[in-house]
Amino acid sequence: MSYADIIFKENCKQIIEHGFSDEGMNVRPHWEDGAPAHTIKRFGVVNRYDLQKEFPIMTLRKVYFKSCIDELLWIWQKKSNDVHELRSHIWDSWADENGTIGKAYGYQLGVKHHYPEGEFDQVDRVLFDLKNHPESRRIMTNIYNHHDLSEMGLYPCAYSVTLNVTGDRLNMILNQRSQDMLVANNWNVCQYAILLHMFARVSGFKPGELVHVIADAHIYDRHVDAVKKLLELEPFEAPGLWINPDVKSFYDFTVDDFRLEGYKCHEFTEKIPVAI
Repeated sequence: MSYADIIFKENCKQIIEHGFSDEGMNVRPHWEDGAPAHTIKRFGVVNRYDLQKEFPIMTLRKVYFKSCIDELLWIWQKKSNDVHELRSHIWDSWADENGTIGKAYGYQLGVKHHYPEGEFDQVDRVLFDLKNHPESRRIMTNIYNHHDLSEMGLYPCAYSVTLNVTGDRLNMILNQRSQDMLVANNWNVCQYAILLHMFARVSGFKPGELVHVIADAHIYDRHVDAVKKLLELEPFEAPGLWINPDVKSFYDFTVDDFRLEGYKCHEFTEKIPVAI
């Protein structure tokens, strides 16, 4: 069975059985009808995925793999904040009148800074260091820029990545301040597993471990019943991942250069509201 499903089920069981409810607190998120969106949460959840063993995608419900990668490339490759450049509409609720999410996510990755070796944005600095200084313990990005928070449509949830080379493997830590377990958990895991594969491919390493650190892992009050239904399902085996072997440059990857092989998942038709 898919290891991503095992991790998801264990995390959700812990949250439901032992989590803290913020019922009665003055929470920021709300539902479309205006009601406050309360959660049950666990603090400090850490999950590890070995990408040499399998690709960590859920089978308990369908993950829209192509849309997942499209958003990843929008942030990390295009370094965009314009929702018109996305195939999906997942960011529409946070866009301004110009259709941007302000100085958030991709915008932050694209800001250039001066280094002794020249001008780099955060992504190009990672690519440079992986190629020239793979032994470095400083290969990381951070998009939680306090100077720009007031101009962001949404404060970054997944905000920091640290890359570390161990032997012939490239490992990654993803730091996330907040995670909606039902809507976003495996979406983010799949995205950063793909990002790790991309960085490994273009720098000549094998993808190693993805370590996902979540400060506030939560289930929204109107999601609890749907999560409980998912917990009753038996996972399928994880699919294989195909990546176009002809792509050698980080900026040449497209959505069509990634494909799942043998992906089997449950048809989960439960309507899932999104808190905003």
